[in-house]
Amino acid sequence: MKTTISIIKADTGSVGGHNKPSEPMIGKAKEKINEALKKGLLSDGKVTYTGDDIALLMIHTKGVDNPDIHKLAWDTFCQTTKIAKEQGLYGAGQDLLKDAFSGNVRGMGPGSAEIEIEERPAEPFIIFAGDKCGPGVFNYPLFEAFASPYHNAGLLLAPDMNAGFTFHIMDVNFTEADKLITLKVPEDYYDICTLLRDPNKYIIESVVENASGLVAAVASTSRLHNIAGKYVGKDDPVAIVRTQKQFPSTGEILSPWALAHYTLGDNRGSHHVAVMPVKQNSIISYFDGPTIMSAAGYCVHNGKLTEAVDMFDQPFWDLIRNKASEKTLEMRAQGFYGPSMAAMDELEYTGVVENLKRLDKRFVLRNQK
Repeated sequence: MKTTISIIKADTGSVGGHNKPSEPMIGKAKEKINEALKKGLLSDGKVTYTGDDIALLMIHTKGVDNPDIHKLAWDTFCQTTKIAKEQGLYGAGQDLLKDAFSGNVRGMGPGSAEIEIEERPAEPFIIFAGDKCGPGVFNYPLFEAFASPYHNAGLLLAPDMNAGFTFHIMDVNFTEADKLITLKVPEDYYDICTLLRDPNKYIIESVVENASGLVAAVASTSRLHNIAGKYVGKDDPVAIVRTQKQFPSTGEILSPWALAHYTLGDNRGSHHVAVMPVKQNSIISYFDGPTIMSAAGYCVHNGKLTEAVDMFDQPFWDLIRNKASEKTLEMRAQGFYGPSMAAMDELEYTGVVENLKRLDKRFVLRNQK
């Protein structure tokens, strides 16, 4: 019997602005997961938060895109939204962009990633959860971890990975259907680089091990402004990454995050800042940010989860958090000029477009021929 790992996350309200969900909201989410466990819908489940987003980790046998699992998540987020409204919290129901559930949360606001696997004798994996960023935040760390021996020494030292990996990359700005390209390393290395340089358009959806055909990683690809047609909040993505044996080691998966790479997110989703690896259940703070990423490691066996290990709760990452702070402050010192803010193709979903239309009427032509 196959095991499915589902992680679905949404912002449904926050205390004090864009900071964290309230304790009653977290309590309601845990209550809903426990009900699903008692009914047998889930074999295991966990509730965490990253910034102002509640994340539901669900283990089951129903496969990906199962309507019962997705309805559980949707109903849970509706219930936490109700609590947020009763408490007068900010952004209640912010990520719920549709009025009624339609069988799948994809395209409805929440970020989701799911993977169906045949459990290995030891099945370690990492759940990544980001806040104040888009799904392109995973482009750099996933590509480096699976394709670069700079981070993945196993590409040189472990015969299990000699065949390389296949990357499924989505054009997320094409909204009529899922538009995907499949490219492999090492043969398509430069073509992949050509696409991934634009993390707001081309996004890694999944990674597959070439020799075995096993799925190694999956990431959410939803972009909220493509659903709503305007800025309603950042996409706040999630990813599931399997580790060890024919996949990179846990340390190799974590290695790229030490760069504290720049991404688009932060305040109003419109600024470039460094990604800060944070401990579990961390809040949002500076400039409605910075962009944060949590990482929880688990093993799953016979559909049951171990306790979590907080991958970024170790002294090494304190240095990287300081590095991310310094890089963010350097970029923020430039204010709204040039690369510190998003390009116009991203800002077109914000109020800046109306301002530009208004100002355009005040331009005059001088020395017209």
